[in-house]
Amino acid sequence: MAHHPDAGTKKLGVVMMVISMLIGLGLLTHFFQGVLDTQNNPNQQIHSIQTSNQYIDIILKRNRSGHYVGTGIFNGHKAVFLLDTGATAVAIPAHMAKQLGLKKGQRITISTANGRSTGYQTQINTLDIGQIHLNNIKAIITPNLEEILLGMSVLKHLEFTQRGDQLTIRQYL
Repeated sequence: MAHHPDAGTKKLGVVMMVISMLIGLGLLTHFFQGVLDTQNNPNQQIHSIQTSNQYIDIILKRNRSGHYVGTGIFNGHKAVFLLDTGATAVAIPAHMAKQLGLKKGQRITISTANGRSTGYQTQINTLDIGQIHLNNIKAIITPNLEEILLGMSVLKHLEFTQRGDQLTIRQYL
């Protein structure tokens, strides 16, 4: 007569298999979320190149949607931005303004691609993108925005050149 595992051992084996599958699924989810985050923001760590005492360069890679997205430090807080040459000023989503230490200033009417809206003037005291440092940048706190739009109130202080899927941004010292 052959010996068969008892029901308890079979049950334990099934439980262990399910736990292993859940752990594997969790690891795969974590891995692929990292891949998606990198595809959306390939510039999570921005590296600077200071080739002389005259300027600092950073290079942004275009994301899979064709936009230049990066991570900067706004008033000491890390935040993701989208480069937007069509925005007059830096546009900060209302839900992020408090965590970035921004105070609502004068109420203004703004025109966006979605029509007219109300915003509030504010100022970013310090902005760091890699080793590029800027101070006292005009910004607008805006409703109905999901991400920071890095507009011309920043870009007017910099020089930028696009080649292929890379954008080189230069700050003269």
